[in-house]
Amino acid sequence: MFELGLTPLSFAGALTLFFALAIGHAFADFPLQGDYMATHKNRHFNSESKEPLPCCLWVHCMLAHCLIHAGFVWMLSGQVVLGLVELGIHFVLDCVKCEGWSSFNLDQCLHYACKAGYVIVLYQGWLA
Repeated sequence: MFELGLTPLSFAGALTLFFALAIGHAFADFPLQGDYMATHKNRHFNSESKEPLPCCLWVHCMLAHCLIHAGFVWMLSGQVVLGLVELGIHFVLDCVKCEGWSSFNLDQCLHYACKAGYVIVLYQGWLA
């Protein structure tokens, strides 16, 4: 069981929370993202369709994707502040990846490093 609302976390609670956040990340980045969102969150996507894409579609897709991640962080950590931080960081990291400035592997490592950072913040009791 999670130790939500208890800060600082015990070491076992911190490991459990990291594991839960990692699982949430895997769900949000793969099955919950889907092909449509994964393709259209890239501002450089060029549709071969004769129909023009809605203005700023990539922003809506990217934001929806990042909100799913933020929701997992918020629900699992019990901290809305960490959910908001996740929203911003995830948006920036995925934009960097879509621009081709980072690889898929680096992107994933940075996302998991963020999850570890959230756990450290809670473990140390820096966020009440």
